[in-house]
Amino acid sequence: MIAEAYQSLLGRDLIGDLREKLSDHFKDVMVGLMYPPPSYDAHELWHAMKGAGTEENCLIDILASRTNGEIFQMREAYYLQYGSNLQEDIYSETSGHFRDTLMNLVQGTREEGYTDPAMAAQDAMVLWEACQQKTGEHKTMLQMILCNKSYQQLWLVFQEFQNISGQDIVDAINECYDGYFQELLVAIVLCVRDKPAYFAYRLYSAIHDFGFHNKTVIRTLIARSEIDLMTIRKRYKERYGKSLFHDIKNFASGHYEKALLAICAGDAEDY
Repeated sequence: MIAEAYQSLLGRDLIGDLREKLSDHFKDVMVGLMYPPPSYDAHELWHAMKGAGTEENCLIDILASRTNGEIFQMREAYYLQYGSNLQEDIYSETSGHFRDTLMNLVQGTREEGYTDPAMAAQDAMVLWEACQQKTGEHKTMLQMILCNKSYQQLWLVFQEFQNISGQDIVDAINECYDGYFQELLVAIVLCVRDKPAYFAYRLYSAIHDFGFHNKTVIRTLIARSEIDLMTIRKRYKERYGKSLFHDIKNFASGHYEKALLAICAGDAEDY
């Protein structure tokens, strides 16, 4: 609405002006905040695929965590903004079982709210076999279960998996698979279990393991700011002892720091 008022009063495009007048990461934050969530996801996916080399972690973060409704809106926004088909772009920019899993997720056809306890034991057996045998067919069955079953059903499946194998599903995936396929599968499992905890973990590793990976920090804060950022901050503090506010303050500076801290405001008392 502000952008529309800006356009009618001044006859100028606000996003265009922000791009022109600002620079560096501060610009990325301000421009990002102007997009509605589906358009922001579309913008991030486009840039992750159209730059030099594909930014796989961006694809993982977005597609492993979004709901069916969010995925439909994102595909629509992607087409409107870039005149391009999201599925086709993912297909041409990725490969192997990693691509197959992304292509499955971007359909947005996960079952919702449905559980079948009897089926959970069967699915858990399939997952267990897929971790033992690792054939192409098993990988396909593994990703079909993780991409299509409801979150509630997968909770049951992971419990059954633990009973059958004596092992946590994440540990099993880490042992059996590698590369972006493994990272994507683990991201799906973590999102099923506790989405805010997944994003707290992504923020922590972006800040501490990658020497403040700006793109990941910016994308996560903006994309979750009107969804579950309060809970993400809570999980961050519980898991890592320091507040998100404290860690951003330590690593960022200037207007960029102020902008990030404003997004996760309310955390100041945790400093």
